[in-house]
Amino acid sequence: MELRDARWRKSSRSGGSGGNCVEVAGNLTGVVAVRDSKDPSGPALLVTPTAWSAFTSTLKADR
Repeated sequence: MELRDARWRKSSRSGGSGGNCVEVAGNLTGVVAVRDSKDPSGPALLVTPTAWSAFTSTLKADR
């Protein structure tokens, strides 16, 4: 899968001073892409929208 059409956005939990930041592209059909903002040309993790939703729901529940 090519990610050239991905519209990346930084996590709302990422700080503005760099450091550990995650970017997510949720505009792709059938997949959510996740990458390290410090390495935008590096690898991206691809997960199903269902898996991404379950992951983020778990994070929110553990606050």
